[in-house]
Amino acid sequence: MRVLHVITGLAAGGAETQLRHILRHSATESEVVTLTNAGVVAEALRADGIGVTDLGMRGNRDLAALPRLAGLIRRGRYDVVHTHLYRAMLYGRLAARLAGTRTVVATEHSLAATTIEGRAQDRPGVRGLYLAAERLGRVTVAVSDHVAARLAEWGVAPARIRVIPNGVDLPTFAFDAQARDRVRARLGLAPESFVLGTIGRLAETKRVDVAIRALAALPRAVLVVAGDGPLRTELAELADRIGVRGRVVFTGEVADVPGLLSAVDVLLSPSTEETFGLAVVEALAAGLPVVYASCPALDDLPSSAAPLARRADCTPEAFTAELGALPRAPGRVVPEAARHYDVAGTAAALDALYAELAGSR
Repeated sequence: MRVLHVITGLAAGGAETQLRHILRHSATESEVVTLTNAGVVAEALRADGIGVTDLGMRGNRDLAALPRLAGLIRRGRYDVVHTHLYRAMLYGRLAARLAGTRTVVATEHSLAATTIEGRAQDRPGVRGLYLAAERLGRVTVAVSDHVAARLAEWGVAPARIRVIPNGVDLPTFAFDAQARDRVRARLGLAPESFVLGTIGRLAETKRVDVAIRALAALPRAVLVVAGDGPLRTELAELADRIGVRGRVVFTGEVADVPGLLSAVDVLLSPSTEETFGLAVVEALAAGLPVVYASCPALDDLPSSAAPLARRADCTPEAFTAELGALPRAPGRVVPEAARHYDVAGTAAALDALYAELAGSR
């Protein structure tokens, strides 16, 4: 079965990395089109042997991209078009229909409590465009029960929603002592340092400021901030103002997330609007303790499935308190929660969905 995945961009990010891991386990013949920004994940996909085409969109209203995408789909004679993220859903679903591809699937990665892919949900036209495009597809895959509930609240028919959780490539994220030494050396971190880490786009909802402020109460700790985004300068200025700038390392986009997770001692995830909590589950797969504010992936599991994961209110004081309450574990232990979300199962579930929809077309 030939499947074309259409995604908004391929810079470092949760949805982008998730797509790569799924394709490494999928039994389909897959290719990827990125509407823009063929970044580090595009390079990784190509290294995996996956064909990647950069459509080169110049912005959200670059309508000339639509016939280019439709022509690409038509020439490829794909059995399924699978779209990811808001802009790709709008353009990809319409282009697939124009090209005559009837089996069109979307995965909703980013419909959070107040935003969708960084856009405020109450911006004029956001929901209307979303629902109009949704009717051009067959099924929307929700990455968690939380997202499925939000889709239904938005007006997507429950019969058109399937829940297939995100997954983690467990061998890829297994702790690697050599990677720990290599990454620490590259970042200028001493082998004996107690290192906290955050991973994600430097945007308002990720609340990296909470992690930086918590550092002020942890004089022997270092914080690695992995990711880039519009708040990078503001966060660096905050670290300066509160006197911790010398203990904060801003890495920018990180291609080697497994290596980074091997290098840190605890992951902090103060993000308040998560649709799954992929960084948290990846950290658990690396055997790390985690303090988090929101993680739908763990909400549906018993606390015993992730004994080293602690939920905290999104305040520096709460994060500091939960860090102090973390139990000490002998070495790195991968909890049941991480094994529950093995990406091989995610890929198999998507392959089965494609076959079902193509067979019932």
